[in-house]
Amino acid sequence: MRWWKILGLAGMAGVAATGVAIARAERRRRAYTPEEIRLRLRERAEGQPEGRKS
Repeated sequence: MRWWKILGLAGMAGVAATGVAIARAERRRRAYTPEEIRLRLRERAEGQPEGRKS
């Protein structure tokens, strides 16, 4: 039964680490101002080949 406990603790640690990574990415995403987002979208659109504009 001891290995079940170890497996469970490892699973819980993995879930916690995933949550931290998701929260960090979300914080980074929300840190952009609307003007920065517009600028990035324009840069991305300008970098696409002519036939691929959507």
